[in-house]
Amino acid sequence: MTSALEEALLAAIRTIPDYPRPGILFRDITTLLGNARAFRRAVDELVHPYAGSKIDKIAGIEARGFILGGAVAHQLSAGFIPIRKKGKLPHETVRVAYSLEYGLDEMEMHVDAVSAGEKVILVDDLIATGGTAEAAVRLLRQMGAEIVAACFVIDLPDLGGRARLEALGVEVRTLIAFEGE
Repeated sequence: MTSALEEALLAAIRTIPDYPRPGILFRDITTLLGNARAFRRAVDELVHPYAGSKIDKIAGIEARGFILGGAVAHQLSAGFIPIRKKGKLPHETVRVAYSLEYGLDEMEMHVDAVSAGEKVILVDDLIATGGTAEAAVRLLRQMGAEIVAACFVIDLPDLGGRARLEALGVEVRTLIAFEGE
């Protein structure tokens, strides 16, 4: 059964067939971001389980994770860590390589973005195969962060990303799922 929240979020997300290639159904959250009520509800639901907890930082994965993560950080009175593709940050960085379906890539963050023992929540718009999120978790843990949870608006459960993060001992929170993706 679908809740009122799930129905509202599902209605606010546009599906674009055959993007970026044939056979893919791209879940575009820019329509959710442009809908003030849906955006507020999504952020509130991401924040709610952690309200009143001591969260030091929110880490957002480039690019939509910056939008959602910044809003979550604000609501939790936490700092924000941008996790970016290599070569985009101006200060000394730490990086990790990860696999894509078409090769390897790297992501990085500033070396001084997180201190050992800080409690961090990872935020992004969508979890699919989990490769990018897993790399972000490894990067944060490499610097001594304690990952409290990884939060996403959308889960594509058939692609296994949630299970991949849970196998690393990370609590995963998602708001809606699109089956069969």
